[in-house]
Amino acid sequence: MATAKSIAAASSAQVFRAGVWKPRTRPGAFEGAGKQALKWLQQVKAETGLLTMTEVATAEHVEASLKAGIDMLWIGARTTPNPFSVQELADALRGVDIPVFVKNPINPDLQLWIGAFERLERAGLKRLAAIHRGFSWFERTPFRNSPMWEFPIRLKAAYPELEIVCDPSHIAGRRDRIAVIAQQALDLGLSGLMIEVHEDPENAWSDSDQQLTPVAYRQLVDSLIFRQAEPTATMRDRLEELRDLIDQLDEEIAQKMGTRMDIAARIGDHKREHQVAILQPERWDRIMQRQLGLAGHLGLSPAFVREYMDAVHRESIRRQYGEGENALPEAEGSPQSARNGAEH
Repeated sequence: MATAKSIAAASSAQVFRAGVWKPRTRPGAFEGAGKQALKWLQQVKAETGLLTMTEVATAEHVEASLKAGIDMLWIGARTTPNPFSVQELADALRGVDIPVFVKNPINPDLQLWIGAFERLERAGLKRLAAIHRGFSWFERTPFRNSPMWEFPIRLKAAYPELEIVCDPSHIAGRRDRIAVIAQQALDLGLSGLMIEVHEDPENAWSDSDQQLTPVAYRQLVDSLIFRQAEPTATMRDRLEELRDLIDQLDEEIAQKMGTRMDIAARIGDHKREHQVAILQPERWDRIMQRQLGLAGHLGLSPAFVREYMDAVHRESIRRQYGEGENALPEAEGSPQSARNGAEH
């Protein structure tokens, strides 16, 4: 209640969310207070006027939340990738008019995210929104979860009317990085923010590192630049906004490509150690066919994909031969020779 009253006093939040049931990787960790906490949410609404929201993962959760008059529900990142669980929730919500938010799957899989919305839509739910909380990824990044902004952008392209809220707390993983992610989300046109606030983060029972105090929360909101959804600036300003977006994506692509080439170099070392040839034609053919198949789904031309993959392949061969300036013979650096296939 102390946290809720502090948030309400900031006059910048519309919804108070709390995990009544918290899924954990292993038993023994704090898994929420259960049904009794629904009464606490009722008290929050009665005393602060904030709308209430909680996560549901089973039909029983849905039934209890609806009975308690919870205003909004969300489906968590561990539930979204399970079609059986999402279908169970959709069936439990059939005929109910309530806003439902869907977090992205833990792993970067756009089709699973879209599939969850499709199941809810088929159950008759109309008020749907997405929550972007980042993705677990093998690359080392400064964040708990990689933002991978291309995924909410592609989701918005598939569902132009869909509202997408960002969860910068789960992406950042640390309170000192939340502001950067929050501003990026707003700059990219996401509809709002879901930020973790706790009266005493140091003694929180879960995710204490990514929670703000109410005072820090108010300071964060005051520091954010909220841009208009419909640009009213000149064409040049709009171009700069779009170019900034491209620059961010290009930086992410470059980082991922660097990691990819590091792995290719390790493969080359492993092959040399075991006296295996660098070129693997069958492997390259499978890669190219898979990428061409993806091209159709992503709206990319086959010619572009071939040129792009040829360039990636040439660099992979160079890295597998070694880092030296003359590591790759010129003949084997040609597009035609690259198609003979090196491991990726």
